Amino acid sequence: MAIRVLIADDHHVVRRGLVFFLKTQPEIEIIGEAKNGREAVEWIESKQPDVVLMDLDMPEMNGIEATRKIKEKHPNVKIMILTSFSDQDHVIPAIEAGASGYQLKDVEPDVLVQAIIQLMKGENQLHPKATSHLLSHLTNKNSTQRKPLDELTKRELEVLREIAKGKSNKEIASSLYITEKTVKTHVSNLLSKLELADRTQAALFAVKNGLAAK
Repeated sequence: MAIRVLIADDHHVVRRGLVFFLKTQPEIEIIGEAKNGREAVEWIESKQPDVVLMDLDMPEMNGIEATRKIKEKHPNVKIMILTSFSDQDHVIPAIEAGASGYQLKDVEPDVLVQAIIQLMKGENQLHPKATSHLLSHLTNKNSTQRKPLDELTKRELEVLREIAKGKSNKEIASSLYITEKTVKTHVSNLLSKLELADRTQAALFAVKNGLAAK
């Protein structure tokens, strides 16, 4: 069965060029053309495509918003972004909106056909520049995420270490030269910050994070 493809691009010449080549491919059936993102969203119900070749810069509704709306109601429809933009400000929002493929308009026709076929097999098809931006984004995102222990104050870390040793609030107060009431406050705060239910979970958390030996 041929892959049903809807083309969404505001440039008539681009749409005609894609249709001219893709309609010669036995694996692909062109089922419609949309000249903006709004039309692409509206035509999903009636056209029921397998893949949408989606431009980004379009009037009335851009490709990112159209992708988001389509994926919300039709998660099985594959979106292949086909654009001239290769910068991170376009790549990342498109992927986050639900696009499974991202190709540039200077892609070789044969490469585009194979990308569509592989997309239908469940494989993400990203242009090398898009892949580079995505990896860079994920790396930066992971490096800036705070670890749970980063949320604790120095004193709360000290209390957590003492809890890991099995000490009571009274023993912790004596060890750290603070009042038992202050210990209770620190215990309550660290449990809340770490989203733990009780001291037992706190002790296990401390051990797992290498605090028990410190």
